[in-house]
Amino acid sequence: MKRINNIYEQVYSIFNLEAADEIASKGKAKQYGVVLHKRNADANLNQLHNQLRDKTYKTSAYQVFKVYEPKEREVYRLPYFPDRITHHAIMRVLEPIFMQVFTADSYSCIKGRGVHAAADAVKSALKDKTNTTYCLKLDIRKFYPTIDHNILKQLLRRKFKDADLLWLLDEIIDSAPGLPIGNYLSQYLANFYLTYFDHWLKEQKAVKYYFRYADDVVILSPDKAHLHSLLADIKSYLTTYLKLEVKGNYQIFPVAARGIDFVGYVFYHTHTKLRKTIKQRFARAVAKGKGKASIAAYKGWAKHCNSYNLINRLLHEKL
Repeated sequence: MKRINNIYEQVYSIFNLEAADEIASKGKAKQYGVVLHKRNADANLNQLHNQLRDKTYKTSAYQVFKVYEPKEREVYRLPYFPDRITHHAIMRVLEPIFMQVFTADSYSCIKGRGVHAAADAVKSALKDKTNTTYCLKLDIRKFYPTIDHNILKQLLRRKFKDADLLWLLDEIIDSAPGLPIGNYLSQYLANFYLTYFDHWLKEQKAVKYYFRYADDVVILSPDKAHLHSLLADIKSYLTTYLKLEVKGNYQIFPVAARGIDFVGYVFYHTHTKLRKTIKQRFARAVAKGKGKASIAAYKGWAKHCNSYNLINRLLHEKL
C-alpha cells in the first residue's frame, strides 16, 4: 500500500484555511462564534496558519452536553475558531485520500453515500431473493467512546507517513476520550477505523451483501449457519484488532419474517416501510405545525419507501 507523504503544507496554506473557513461557516453566519471570527478573519487565519506551520496549535477546551434524540449521548463542541476551521482544513486535503480507502459498502458522512444511498443499496440487494434469505444485524457497543487511540494512530500510519500531518492528527485524537461525537473530523476517523474491517469482510471473508452505516452493520446470506459462523469471526476480529465489542442485541433472522430495520426503514423483499419511530415523529411534526423544512425532511424520508398512504393521510396530498 502506498503511504502518503508531504501534504501537511497543503493543510495549513492560507488558501486552504480561507476555503475551510468559507465551508465551515456555510449556513452558520449568525452563530456567535462565526460572527466573532468574521470581525477579524484575516488576522485569525494568519494566526492559525502560523500555529499549524510552527506546530504550536492546541485543541481548545470542549463544551460537553447531552442530547436525547434519537438516543441519549454526550456531544462535544469546539469553538468555531480555530478548531472547526482546522478540522475542515484537514478534511479538504484528506477526504479524497480517505475516499480511496473506503469500500463501496460503507455509508454515513461520505459524500453521495448517506441514508438514502444505503437504503437504495439494500433494496437492490433484496432483489436477489435467493441469496438474501437471512440477515445478520449488529452494531458496536459504545463505538465512538471506545475507539482506541493507539490503534487509530497505527492505522493512520499505514496510510500516511507525513510526520507533521501525523503530529496534528495525534494532537486532535488525544484531545478527548475515544472519538468525540460532534467533531467534524471524528466522523471520518471513525469510518477509517473500520475500513480495514470492511476490506477483511469483502476480500477475505468474501461477503457479497454487506452494508455498514457508521457502526450499524447488515449482512445478507442464503445460509443461516454461515451467518452464525461469520458472527463469531467478526467478534474475534473486532476484539483482537480494534478492541471493540459487538453489542449484545445482535440478530440473525429470516428477512421475510421480520424485515431489516436499518437507516430509518424496515426492508422486505417485496416492499420497504418507514421505521415506526420516524413515522411517529413525522405525525407529531405535522400535528404541531412544524416548519416547512422539518415537514419536507420527513416527507423526503417517506418518499423513499412505500408510504403513499402515510403521506396522503398526514398531508392530505397525492403524489
